[in-house]
Amino acid sequence: MAMRAALRCLSANFSPRLPQLSPAAQFSATRLLWRSGSPRTLSTTSALSTALKFTDKHEWVRVEGGIGIVGISSFAQEALGDVVYCGLPEVGQRLEQMEEFGALESVKAASELYSPLTGEVSEINTELAENPGLVNKACYADGWLIKMTIEKPEELDGLMDQTAYDKFIKSLDE
Repeated sequence: MAMRAALRCLSANFSPRLPQLSPAAQFSATRLLWRSGSPRTLSTTSALSTALKFTDKHEWVRVEGGIGIVGISSFAQEALGDVVYCGLPEVGQRLEQMEEFGALESVKAASELYSPLTGEVSEINTELAENPGLVNKACYADGWLIKMTIEKPEELDGLMDQTAYDKFIKSLDE
């Protein structure tokens, strides 16, 4: 009810007539909207995860400003169950690609963590010490594990994108 009243007040401040675009501007706007000519599609993959690269051990990495942010995939956190402990490396530790750097423990199992890239740990997610369940609640956002420098950017080319990772997961069920 309060929302409806707020919208009425807000809409009272606007003219009921929308400004008209000139024919040239209308044509230009139409060209911008339909330039690609490709059909629109609905994707169930979030925009955030389209930038992710995955390992066959179910870690992901997202690169932001030359820093790799590392976590575990949704598939991995679901397989683990409720995470109760996160063993993470020290800041400054140098890691080789696919080197073990820590472990996650859940009520069901424990799982080692592997570095998706070669580099140095620049930050760990200290929130996980108090709230390891963030790995389950938001594995691609607040549940990240470490941030690291990237020594060999070419290693990213050897990792799977979201589509390849989805196919990889499906192949595990066969």
